[in-house]
Amino acid sequence: MHEADQHDAWSAGRSYDEYMGRWSGAVAGAFLEWLDLPAGLDWLDVGCGTGALSAAVIERCAPDSLIGIDPSDGFVRHAAGIVTDPRARFEVGTAEHLPAAGDTVDVVTSALAYNFVPDRIAALREFRRVTRPGGTVSFYVWDYPGGGVGFIDAFWKAAAALDAAAGGLDEAVRFPFCTAGSLEDEVESAGYSDVEVVALEVPTRFADFEAFWHPFTLGAGPAPGYLASLSTDAGERLRRLLRDQLGGGVVELTARAWAVRAPA
Repeated sequence: MHEADQHDAWSAGRSYDEYMGRWSGAVAGAFLEWLDLPAGLDWLDVGCGTGALSAAVIERCAPDSLIGIDPSDGFVRHAAGIVTDPRARFEVGTAEHLPAAGDTVDVVTSALAYNFVPDRIAALREFRRVTRPGGTVSFYVWDYPGGGVGFIDAFWKAAAALDAAAGGLDEAVRFPFCTAGSLEDEVESAGYSDVEVVALEVPTRFADFEAFWHPFTLGAGPAPGYLASLSTDAGERLRRLLRDQLGGGVVELTARAWAVRAPA
């Protein structure tokens, strides 16, 4: 396992929901409104995670069917327990080898998972393979390089101030391609044209500092995984530094994602 990936403990669905999934759900509504696709389509949600985007598609888009795939069996089981509509099913699979025949879905989509795919160009080609002519390929990722996820950005900046090694684990360093220009260029390099990229922003509000800190203690995700690797004393130093920086009251920050779409 690559050193930077050792803290990607994404398998605990409930913990991930509290850390990141709830914000994915908030962005999902804006993302689907932007896509503005008709009812009655067949959807494939790649890297479905805990099912936040899948649930939003079922609720808002009146799909004919939806398949959610994720490499984590834990996430697949969690999503299937959350999204129980008979039009949806979930199975284990990867973006580079989708468990679907060619030209069988109208929309391939993905929420906050594209940047974790080992071979993104292969995935983009798979997205096109399974999508019917005239269909839509789409996804969104956090704007890590731009500090777009305020609570994660605050965590890693404080961690790096105490531990130089933490800097290399910051998603802003690990995923430098998560910018509008780089994403557009990458999708075009996989053979797509008419690529659109827009920014989507949602507020992230925590009732107090402890509400901000608690999700980092749950172990699901790179920052929580890093915190879990620290000694009790080192973790407490990080907590105190962040509390000093953010205060003990309401913590209000912003999360920004880049949304991408292109015709298949």
